Amino acid sequence: MGSVQHWRATFLSIALFLAFLLLWHAATRPDAGEATVDPAYAALVGNAAASGSKTPFPGPADVGAQLWQHLKDPFYDRGPNDKGIGIQLGYSVARVLTGFGLAALVAIPLGFLIGMSRTVYRAFDPFIQVLKPISPLAWMPLALYTIKDANTSAVFVIFICSLWPMLVNTAFGVGAVRQDWLNVARTLEVSRLRTALQVILPAAAPTIMTGMRISVGIAWLVIVAAEMLIGGTGIGYFVWNEWNNLSISNIICAIFFIGLIGMLLDNLLARAARLVSYRE
Repeated sequence: MGSVQHWRATFLSIALFLAFLLLWHAATRPDAGEATVDPAYAALVGNAAASGSKTPFPGPADVGAQLWQHLKDPFYDRGPNDKGIGIQLGYSVARVLTGFGLAALVAIPLGFLIGMSRTVYRAFDPFIQVLKPISPLAWMPLALYTIKDANTSAVFVIFICSLWPMLVNTAFGVGAVRQDWLNVARTLEVSRLRTALQVILPAAAPTIMTGMRISVGIAWLVIVAAEMLIGGTGIGYFVWNEWNNLSISNIICAIFFIGLIGMLLDNLLARAARLVSYRE
């Protein structure tokens, strides 16, 4: 039964994708007559707006051809502003993993301590509630001014945006551990360190992993915007640079790769979450 449902879902996904491509092709098909284009819009997007098509938006065949060009040679390096999509994605993933890893080293131990003490939780809660809603990009000017390094500033922004979901979920998971299990540990005179590592940590692990999944998703969202600001390298800079070159096909290819990498990062953490999950 499960295998049948799997194949049905697969066929439905393929059908939806083909329908999307068909609609895309129909919407971007060139028109026989000249298109009436607003002069300000034509000045913004260039000659493509007055080419006689309904829209300068590329069709699926154009994007597919450009996508193949990126896949054929993803790691070329022809100078500061001409690097392959693989190199650009590599820079972005490295920044995300560095900031995310540093955030995990801080958020998980700190969240553990906060969750184990109601007094400490109440003391930290006002600071968390004030700092958590701040947009990570709001920290970018301060980071650039104080750190004076674009790459490190981007890592710092990723650190900030990754910190709060992991911290809050870790504190919640630790605080929600069943009191019965803690009472059994006290009855057996288990040390606090051993209780933390062998009782609280395994019980809170699924919630901690949920916080990590949320954090990595936010980090991958933020890195694109951060790299548009700092420039140089990264998939965000690639998107901004291709917009300046009015290459919409390259922008769509970059969006595809951004979504693909985001899905892979989430799936990796989802698999890790299943490994630490348990059923009573």
